[in-house]
Formats: sequence, C-alpha cells, structure tokens
Amino acid sequence: MASITTDKVTNSETDTTAEAQPFSLLRLFNRNGHQRTPAPPVKPKGPPKTVWREYFESAVVTVIMALFGMTFIVQAVKVPTGSMQNTITIGDHLLVNKFIFAPGESLPFLPQREIRRGDIIVFKYPGNPYDPKRDYERPDNRPIVTNYVKRVIGLPGDRIRINGKDVIVNGQVIPEHRIQAIDHNRKDPLEIVNSPPRKPDEPYDVYYKPGGDEDEYDYDVFQKEGNKDGEIVVPPASYFVMGDNRNNSEDSRYWGFVPRDLVIGRAMFVYWSYDESAPPSGGGFLLDFFKNTRWSRTGTLVK
Repeated sequence: MASITTDKVTNSETDTTAEAQPFSLLRLFNRNGHQRTPAPPVKPKGPPKTVWREYFESAVVTVIMALFGMTFIVQAVKVPTGSMQNTITIGDHLLVNKFIFAPGESLPFLPQREIRRGDIIVFKYPGNPYDPKRDYERPDNRPIVTNYVKRVIGLPGDRIRINGKDVIVNGQVIPEHRIQAIDHNRKDPLEIVNSPPRKPDEPYDVYYKPGGDEDEYDYDVFQKEGNKDGEIVVPPASYFVMGDNRNNSEDSRYWGFVPRDLVIGRAMFVYWSYDESAPPSGGGFLLDFFKNTRWSRTGTLVK
C-alpha cells in the first residue's frame, strides 16, 4: 500500500509541473494570465500604391506647405533698384516676414507687433495721386502690383516736415547716421566719400550726396498735403516712408502715404545677392553664378 501511495504522489507532482516563463507586465494584466491572440493583419483597401504615386503625394504635400508659407509667413523678393543703397544693394534677394505685421489683434504668445519707426517694410506701391500719368510711363512700376521696399519714418498721426537734410517728426529731428556718398546711377553700390563715427542714438544709416540741401517745398506731398508751415500729418492707418539713398529714391515725399492694407511685411535678411554690375565672365551661367554672387552678403540682416 505504501508503494502505491508513493507512486500516486510522484505522478501528481509530475503532472502539475509547468515550464517557467519570464515575467511580463503585459501577461500580468491579461485576463487569466494568458496572452492575447494577436489580431489578424488588416489588408489595405484599394489597389497598392506605386512608387510614382507616393512621389506625387509627397510633391503635393510639399507644394501645399510652400504655398501656405508664402501666403502667411514669408515671401521672397528681389531688389531691382538702388533707392535703399547701401543698406540694401541692387541684386539682393530678401526674405520678408509677413507674419509679424499680420492684421488683427495680436496674441501675446505670437511673434507679432505693430509697425515701428525705423522698420524696413515691403509693400505694394500705392500709386501717385499727384501725377497719375507717371504710373503708366514705366511698365515695371504699376500701382498695387509692384513691390517697394522703404524705411518707415512717420507713423499714423505724426507731424512731419523736412528742413534740408533734417527730417523733423513731431517737432524733433529724428537721429540718423548721415553718410556722404556718390551715386553713379549704376548697379554697383554707392561710393562712400565721408562716413563720420556713428553716435549711440543713430540706429541706421542714410546716404546723401556731398553738399547741397533740399527744400521741403520741392516735394509734392508737402505742396499738396502740407499746411502753411510746410508740415504734413500722417493719416490714420497710413505710413510715411523714405529710401535710405535720399537723393535717389521715389518715396512718400513724391507720391504720399502707404496704407496699412498694402504692407506685405518686414524685410528680414538677404538670402542671396548677385552683383548685376559685374560683367559676364564668358564661362557660362554656372561660372557667372559662383563668380558674381556676393557671398559676404548672404545671411546679412536688414536693419
């Protein structure tokens, strides 16, 4: 009898022995400690995508993102004239921040703000109300079509007059670092004649030809909009702008104010600059590109 009992105990121990498994949190939380049966793979609906279709979809997404960025965030512009030399040179290609001056109330966590005096802005040319015929003499200077880049001098409500080289805003001469330079009316930068040391309160450079002062009454805006003292007042939601190349810039002195609705954005930096005054090298497009690109201006902040 003892032998039979022993055999039963031995067999029972053998039957209940299980193979040891590694600890698993997934198995611990599964029902009854058993692993779940994996779900069968789901077959994609429709025909399989070809390589060309995947490329096409990627291209469409890229185009949509680029259009969104160009519409609401940044825009690339080229500077074809010298009204902002030498701050911006002919042949500079700029990136414009369109988001910073977005219309409507700005939120505190967004990089938006109002336009300030001294900002360099890009805007649609509003046209010349004092001499409309001039707008149609040049095909590259169309109202609401041609982009201009200038520096903001007057804000809405500002009182402005010009006395020689002094730009007087609200009774105070605005501080500017004046540099004497010769404009040869070519596509190369201005020739600097005299550049005095910059004072701490002079935030930006302006360029005048040596000698000679301009009278404020010579400018159309002061003749048409000014009072008896030769002073104008910037209308609401408008701005008075001037080029840094003061003797060779058609700006608010000649055609008036820039409406807020025509402002595109603020010029940020030069992403590429090509020296259009340089002669062709004779080695073709690629050689001209590498030889005539102003590499030192790439990445230059516009200020």
